[in-house]
Amino acid sequence: MQLDNTLIALADSTRRAILDRLTQGPAKVTEVAAPFPISLNAVSKHIRILERAGLVQRRISGRDHMLSLNQQPLDETAAWIEKTRAFWTSRLDGLEALLKAEDALAKAKGKP
Repeated sequence: MQLDNTLIALADSTRRAILDRLTQGPAKVTEVAAPFPISLNAVSKHIRILERAGLVQRRISGRDHMLSLNQQPLDETAAWIEKTRAFWTSRLDGLEALLKAEDALAKAKGKP
């Protein structure tokens, strides 16, 4: 479920841009929203999706809502991607070796 929420959050370019901004350090919601040509309410909805995925943490100080990046879900997603990539790479390497062996056998038997 955590992986699903992370991937859903990363699927949108606005949310990825918010995360990119937060890699520079914590920021107020209004600072994060400023560069986007959408309403503050729309940006807040994107932020809530990022919070649900655990990618963004909010700290409230008076009227200011400070956002910061939580790297852990990204690290977990990267680890899953790497594990999956390694699995499929080994499977595809095995398939390639099998096909080459079959081609060599066919050539040895005189088949084109």
